[in-house]
Amino acid sequence: MKRFFVAFTGLLLAIGLCTAQSKYPNHPLPSNPDTLRILAIGNSFSDDATEYLPGLLEAAGIHNVILGRLYIGGCTLERHCKEYETNGHEYVYLKSVNNKWKTIKRYQQGHFMDGLGDEPWDIITMQQGSPKSGRWDSYDPWLGKLIEIVRKECSNPDAAIVWHQTWAYSHTYTNRSFANYAYDQQYMFDSIQLCVDKARKEYGIDIVIPSGPAVQMLRKTWLNTDKDLTRDGFHMSFREGRYATACVWFETLIRPTLGVSVKGNAFRNAGTENEVTDKEAKLMQKIAVKAAGKANSK
Repeated sequence: MKRFFVAFTGLLLAIGLCTAQSKYPNHPLPSNPDTLRILAIGNSFSDDATEYLPGLLEAAGIHNVILGRLYIGGCTLERHCKEYETNGHEYVYLKSVNNKWKTIKRYQQGHFMDGLGDEPWDIITMQQGSPKSGRWDSYDPWLGKLIEIVRKECSNPDAAIVWHQTWAYSHTYTNRSFANYAYDQQYMFDSIQLCVDKARKEYGIDIVIPSGPAVQMLRKTWLNTDKDLTRDGFHMSFREGRYATACVWFETLIRPTLGVSVKGNAFRNAGTENEVTDKEAKLMQKIAVKAAGKANSK
């Protein structure tokens, strides 16, 4: 029955994709900018996925990338819009200028504009809260409203809006938020994919950071863990999960803008409890290249 529902939903979405035209014009990724500025608007999943990105940049000898991550744990598209509208101060805002994260605003101190207004961002990423990531009714109209806010407030009118496709929960996860997907990892993954495909078309989003697909690929390899590369059933593991998703971000955003691939990157988190081996790193980098290429092939 679940498979029938996904297939039927896919058919309806496909019909919509054939007729829909985006009302939200977007811009391409920049090409070899003097300084590349990337802001992630999200939640704990964007926090996980970007934690090791500065390490990968440093190992690649790249020092002209400014990163920002603006998030509230569990934040949905709807809540981002409402935080902006009500002038809420619930965000954490971190920034990396010299390939090292620094906290600018701590928990329950940051406002939406503390992040968005801080730099003329070239790339701004968005994502849905994980429990609702495979439910289209949670995207519309909030994704459109968030895009409108970004276009209004970002000082760079040519910023590219990019979607971060998050991962399905571990098959071991028992939280009630997984009930939206009948506690079925593949069903959740398929539901997220359908929503991402529709969001790309309806909201003019050309580039997707395929963290979810990469994680799903890695779950079918020897690298998988008993919690499916998570530390608690839904957040990425500090070791493999965070490393793998950072590789996906690098390959999706850094390779096309600065011409440097994550393949062969020497960052290993050396000297920490989360250090990865050369064999593990090579596999995760290989999967990142494959996932990014597949997600954004024309």
